[in-house]
Amino acid sequence: MNDLLSTIDWSRGQFALTAIVHWLFVPLSIGLSLIVGIMETIYLRTRNERWKQMTKFWMLLFGINFACGVATGIILEFEFGTNWSNYSWFVGDIFGAPLAIEGIAAFFLESTFIAVMFFGWKRVSPGFHLASTWLTAIGISLSAYWILVANAWMQHPVGMEFDPSQMRNVMTDFRAVALSHTAVVKFFHTVLSGWVLGAVFVVGVSCWFIWRKSNLQFAKDSIKVASWVGFAGIVLTIWTGDMSAVDVSRTQPMKLAAMEALYDGECGQDLVAFGFLDPAKQRSDDAEPVVCAIKIPYGLSMLANHDPYSFVPGINDLIEGREITPQGDTIATVSYAERIARGKKAQQALRLYEKASAEGDTTATLMAERDLKADFRYFGYGFLSSPDEAVPPVAITFYAFRVMVIFGGYLVLFFMVMLFLSYKKPVHLENRWIVLFGLLTIPVVWLASEAGWIVAEMGRQPWTIEGLLPCKAAVSAIPSGSVQLTFWMFVTVFTGLLAADISILTREISKASKRDLLAPENTTKTSHK
Repeated sequence: MNDLLSTIDWSRGQFALTAIVHWLFVPLSIGLSLIVGIMETIYLRTRNERWKQMTKFWMLLFGINFACGVATGIILEFEFGTNWSNYSWFVGDIFGAPLAIEGIAAFFLESTFIAVMFFGWKRVSPGFHLASTWLTAIGISLSAYWILVANAWMQHPVGMEFDPSQMRNVMTDFRAVALSHTAVVKFFHTVLSGWVLGAVFVVGVSCWFIWRKSNLQFAKDSIKVASWVGFAGIVLTIWTGDMSAVDVSRTQPMKLAAMEALYDGECGQDLVAFGFLDPAKQRSDDAEPVVCAIKIPYGLSMLANHDPYSFVPGINDLIEGREITPQGDTIATVSYAERIARGKKAQQALRLYEKASAEGDTTATLMAERDLKADFRYFGYGFLSSPDEAVPPVAITFYAFRVMVIFGGYLVLFFMVMLFLSYKKPVHLENRWIVLFGLLTIPVVWLASEAGWIVAEMGRQPWTIEGLLPCKAAVSAIPSGSVQLTFWMFVTVFTGLLAADISILTREISKASKRDLLAPENTTKTSHK
């Protein structure tokens, strides 16, 4: 038993490590591909050679980052089969479909046209090259869409039913899976946040050029384009974030309660803007969970339901059986203790079905199938030993949510300042403090991006599939020592990959700061000679 628990923890740690490293590359690829497409469009419209040189430089950085993202993404997908084989068997027909589409269609699109992007400048017409650049950007976003469809299904499973004869879930409605509200909202929120990260990266690197007093016009033009992309991205990210909060309140109310460290809900619920969790707080005591709290009156009710006086259930409300309907109405529902009991009944019915089916007892098989269907919605709860097991890690979810939101507000200010200076006082972009402002925002945007994924994934624990399959039932039956070994192997490999990526990027940026990036190619070659 202890080895099983260790296997679960190490498998979760390994997957988290891979996902976090992978997510260092993905949003930058999304954002840079858009900015490169915009710059090349400007070049094709103006025929101004400097825009072509700008496009090529940012395209080079995009290519370096894209290669690292592909490598980590492949590892991430393989881990479903190696570390989470029970999960893969239980829902493989559903989860595998969007991943297959991503690999066959979307990834094929981006990987095909990226070759034209990099090597086709003198081999294809300018119009076809531009189309290839945009098709690469579209392919990257389509890849993200199908990955996020799979992830959204884990957060809110729809379009499927359990087939006891196969002992697994099967898809019954592909449209429901592919176009679920959760998937669509998650896609736009994620891709738009990628615009923000890519824009900050471009602004930050441009600030480095200004710091070195190199390629000033190149840097200022890049800041102008990136700031528009970033400002549009952060405004739309906040809008889709609001939509996501409403979706979470309907489909994952326990996640919302953990995000707010809310144990006992009320009508007109305040939102904690800032505060610290009391580490001694227990679910059953009356102590305030957040100390030194700065609250926004009625904020959480507005965020969850767009109604300042609506009821938002807390952790205790949900465990005791007080929830919220999709229409925002408060109702008495099934308590977590009853869910666990009914989940165990569903599991027992499945065992009876398997036995009766093997014995050829048709009557017993039909009765067991009927009992299974009656309680299957609580099937996953049968793996839990107590209601407290269904509560996500509150502290990490609470703090990660605030990092995401506070840094998101900071980024609005950042892009407003950069746009103002770009148009009204471009000479001030050379100010030392503005340059530092741009450079230091690079780690800020990555922290905000990673924090968002931590909220999404830690907030749904202990589930791999919300309400259907907990992590401890999804893990592969392998020794914990094997997972520990691969964990440290991945730490070594990912550290080397990150070091290589950063080294190559910084080397290319450093080389670029020592030459005129806006010079035509033939002039540049002559100057080197």
